[in-house]
Amino acid sequence: MARRTASWAMLIYLLFIAVIYWYIFYGTSADIPSHLKGTSADPSTFMNSRELDISTHYSKIRNFMFFLAAPYDWIFYLFIMLAGFPGLVERWSRNLVKWTILQNGIYLFWVSVLAFLFTLPLDFIGFRLSKSYHLSNQTFPLWMKDELIGFWVDFALMWVVMSVLYWLIRRFTKKWWLYAWLLSIPFTLFLMFIQPVVIDPLYNKFYPLQDQKLEKKILALAAKADIPAEHVYEVNMSTKTNSMNAYVNGIGSNSRIVLWDTTLNKLSDKEILFIMAHEMGHYVEKHLYFGIAGSLAGSFIGLWIASKLVAAIIRRWGGLLKIPSIKSLSSYPLLLLTASVLLFAASPVSNYAARYEEKRADIYAIKMTKDKEAGIHSFQELTRSGLSQVNPPLLVKLFRYTHPTMLERISMIENWPAKK
Repeated sequence: MARRTASWAMLIYLLFIAVIYWYIFYGTSADIPSHLKGTSADPSTFMNSRELDISTHYSKIRNFMFFLAAPYDWIFYLFIMLAGFPGLVERWSRNLVKWTILQNGIYLFWVSVLAFLFTLPLDFIGFRLSKSYHLSNQTFPLWMKDELIGFWVDFALMWVVMSVLYWLIRRFTKKWWLYAWLLSIPFTLFLMFIQPVVIDPLYNKFYPLQDQKLEKKILALAAKADIPAEHVYEVNMSTKTNSMNAYVNGIGSNSRIVLWDTTLNKLSDKEILFIMAHEMGHYVEKHLYFGIAGSLAGSFIGLWIASKLVAAIIRRWGGLLKIPSIKSLSSYPLLLLTASVLLFAASPVSNYAARYEEKRADIYAIKMTKDKEAGIHSFQELTRSGLSQVNPPLLVKLFRYTHPTMLERISMIENWPAKK
């Protein structure tokens, strides 16, 4: 029965890959509408034919790999459950140590190592793809270093989460999801508070913006928006990528305005100010807090659905998946599988909300800087440097895009009435 289930799962996965491959490479077109040809949103006006070809090919491959990755993880979780690996590791950890928290750590470590090794080939393909299209400047050792740092950071966080989660499941069998959600609120806020000063520096070096004249302009813009900022930080991303980015993250006293050095190298001061005004728009319009509220609301619904689904699956197929009870650590891969499927299914809704907020931030930047030309050119450069697809297929936009398409962003700025 387990072998038959694995065969059917693999067949469905291969059929899904075939359908997605056809959809992305043959079933859709990235051509822009005829009425926008020749406008600032038309990539042929700011990219040469070679850049257009490269951008098209790269975008299609990246979009295909995106849809490849999520069910790839699901296959992994299903296969290790069918093979009985989680139960085997759980019994081994119990025989090795007596303390529950150490049992959790040993179990999580071996499941995480197996997941890391299973997904590493796909991650490596993504790394090589970025290298071949000259988006990544990383060497393999540096890339592998980031992968290992990510593994240990995730392991440390998940050890805490899993230990608390299974304590709740064993203590409150029916209402564990509610208590888990309540505890996730302070935990999420704590992570957001420490991320800029503890987690982010593990991957990159941050230092005050070296261009003091530009920093004064950005801080003046922040003061105009009533944003309490004393410094602007620069991060040395040019050692890793040729893409550009800027962001404001953290909460309270640990909030930071951050610019990638690639952005500083490729954009003029006016264009950088437009990008920063966009980021400040998120702060002014309280998008961070709306995002936290939306995330908590989504996790409340998601945890409730997950608790019902996991319980039903264990009742129906617990023997096949070798999961005696949700209280057993062997149910952990099933929890991850269920959460991953639910997050993927909900991504069109969460992405729509994110795109709305990004559009509002674009509008704020236009109103604050009153510099349409800087906005248009900055988005054109972002498109060129990141090999972005200006007009992606519908499914790609729904499931992958947290920002409006560059076609929509540039068109909005170009058509923004001067009198506004």
